[in-house]
Formats: sequence, C-alpha cells, structure tokens
Amino acid sequence: MNVTLESLRNDIDSLDDQLLTLLNRRMELVRQVGDLKRSSNAIIYRPEREKQILDRLHQQNNGLLNRSAIEAIFLEIFAVSRNLELPERVAFLGPEGSFTHQAAESRFGAMSAYMALPTIRSVFEGVETGRVRFGVVPIENNQEGVVNETIDLLLEKDLRIAAEAQIPVHFTFATQTENLRDITHIYSKDIAFRQCSKFLSDSFDGLQAELVPVESTSKAAKLAAQQPRTAAICSHIAAKLFDVPVLFDNIEDSDLNRTRFLILAKDFTNQPSGNDKTTLIARLPNTESPGVLAEFLQEFNARRINLTKIESRPLREGATFRYWFLLECEGHADEPALKDILNLYRGDVKSVGSYVRVA
Repeated sequence: MNVTLESLRNDIDSLDDQLLTLLNRRMELVRQVGDLKRSSNAIIYRPEREKQILDRLHQQNNGLLNRSAIEAIFLEIFAVSRNLELPERVAFLGPEGSFTHQAAESRFGAMSAYMALPTIRSVFEGVETGRVRFGVVPIENNQEGVVNETIDLLLEKDLRIAAEAQIPVHFTFATQTENLRDITHIYSKDIAFRQCSKFLSDSFDGLQAELVPVESTSKAAKLAAQQPRTAAICSHIAAKLFDVPVLFDNIEDSDLNRTRFLILAKDFTNQPSGNDKTTLIARLPNTESPGVLAEFLQEFNARRINLTKIESRPLREGATFRYWFLLECEGHADEPALKDILNLYRGDVKSVGSYVRVA
C-alpha cells in the first residue's frame, strides 16, 4: 500500500476528530468538578494536582513528545478547564506584551481574563482587594538579580504565593524596515539594550541608528509599529500584539537568561506535591547580636533542609540598621522538619506559601 500525502492528511483529520471528542468529554467532567467545587467553595487552581497529572503523563509517554511538549499542550488544556470551572481574573505587571504577561499566559493560558497593571504594588493591591483572583509579578532574573519591590511587598502585604513560573527571556528585533541601513531609531528598555549588546554591536557597527530607551519593551514595539524606519527590541508576544514583523529572533547575548515569577493569591494553600518549595519571612529579634542569624540557619542544616535563597532587607523601623530576611527552602511547610522550625520560631518566622518547585 502506497502512502500518500492525502492519505496521511486524512489520518490526521480522523485523529483530530477523535481528539475533539475526547476533549469535549474531558470538559464535561471538568464542568461537573466545577459544580462540586462551587458548592463547597473549594479553590479552582490546584498547581499540585496539575503537577501530578503531568508527572503521570510523562511516565506513561513512549512517543515523540518530550516533557516540555506535553507540558505546553496540557497547561493550555488546564487553563481552558479552569475557565469552564470558574472564570478567574488574573492581574500582571504590564503593559500588555511584557514578559510578565508571557509568564501569566504560560500558567493561565490564552483564554483567561487578564488585567495589565502599571506597577508591582498595584498587582499586590489588586489581589489584596479582591479585584483579581491571582497576580503575577517578577521576583528575580538570573542575570540581573532580585526584584526588591516584590520582596518588600511580600512583607508588607498579607498575600500567599500560589505558584512560581520561570520563562527564558528571548528578545526579538522587530521592524517594518527590511534594510538595517534605513533604520534611524531603535527603541527598547535600557536593560534590553544591555542584554543584546553583542547583536547591536555586530549588526549596527558603522550605522547611524540611535538607541532610544523607553519605559518598556511593549512601548518599544508600539512605537516601531507607528513609525517607519524604526525598530524595537522586544518580546515575541509584544511584536505579535502590535503586529510588527520580526526580522531577527533570539538576539540576546546569553541563551541562559531566565526570569522567575510569583503567582500571588489572597487565601490559598497547596497540598504537598512531593517536590515543593517554601518561602519564609523571618523577623528575628536581636539581629544586632552575634550569632542570632547563624543559630537560625543552623536549624535548617540540622534538619537537612536545603536553603535555596536568603535575602536581607532593611526593616525601616527607627534609626538603627536592622534587617528582616526572605528565605526559600526545599520542602512543604506541613512536612515535620519545616513545621518544627516554624513552631520553634513562632511569631518571628512565617510561611508565605508552599508551592510546586519549578526546576
């Protein structure tokens, strides 16, 4: 039997029909789950349950799809499912087309109701006041370091971390102009110019294009869409949003550039997944005395709890130099070893969330 392009396409069409039938059957079950959750006021977004599903599918997989492909497909299915269970509004640090927008879509899918807010504080306040159910904010970049405003607001606001997301930072060069010699201005955020310096040096050496810093890469894409003979260094989602053709992709100096984001909620608790991380806030007394911090950290070492991050921030109380600490460690706050430390330092240390750890 000869295999033809037409016969292969017919087989694909048949499989697509089966996939559609199965997806609709899945969504009907999801709708019933949503009815049960609403009757008990249960939480719709369950990252630890999603991880269990992804782990199971990965273990059963023996085909061409790798884990990243399975995750990309099913995260979108999960997002559609949540919208059937109970549509929930998600705020992110804007503007639209920002990398935080991209991170939000990576967890909540393209169909969710999004709200772009102008500052990290406004995202926290949107979640705090109930205007939105979830908020997405950056916490650190592996090239530039931590976002201090996010860390400070974790102390100031009584919110929980529901999940984390991590995305690679890829920049595109978007322009309506085909010839680089015709470009007069290149718009972007100052940090993007720094992270794409090699591309700019190689591509525009001897040319007259002026680098123009603007407040966001999304604004850069918008300007490039409005002005001929200009270009933008921006995210792919921003170029798509403002319909600016991408001339070059992945122009960043380092392909190891990653940004981590937190997904915030007001009253939210994850069940242990077996691969969790916990964020702690420690306001230790007498930190000006020798050994106070060392003794505290020794409690983790004694219980074989791996600390993955510790940041000190000014307490801003009085005229003295005093600090509080944000820590991240492996494990869930309900696990005995970590629960022991929280009990031992009750009143001085609190968990702001245990959530599935992203590798």
